[in-house]
Amino acid sequence: MTTLDSSSAAESSMDESSNLQQPPSATNDRRFDGGGLSDEEQNSKGSQVVWSNFTDSFREVQSVLDRNRVLIHQVNENHRSKIHENMVINVALIQEINNNVSKIVSLYSDLSTNFSSVFHQRNSETDADKPE
Repeated sequence: MTTLDSSSAAESSMDESSNLQQPPSATNDRRFDGGGLSDEEQNSKGSQVVWSNFTDSFREVQSVLDRNRVLIHQVNENHRSKIHENMVINVALIQEINNNVSKIVSLYSDLSTNFSSVFHQRNSETDADKPE
């Protein structure tokens, strides 16, 4: 039976949260400034940045999901042991799982917002290019 003391669970939670960074907002990212590039080059560079941000965000989500998988396994082991100390440790582990779920919701919300912003930005650029 593997156990974590509550201080190590809290530390691991803090370590995880300090490693997680919010992805840069596509609309506030200075990398979208073309810097003298042609429209086609700007679109290509902008697309690369957007996909890079999406990829980074999905990797971050996967990292948090992987951490939760480990925590859930630990909670199950502690529960099966029926040892009082392990049950007490589970409280901290379950709190960390809950916090991680909140992080995942936030990351997906940011992804949705960024995707919507890019979509609307590209749509308005396309509409502006159409002859009247």
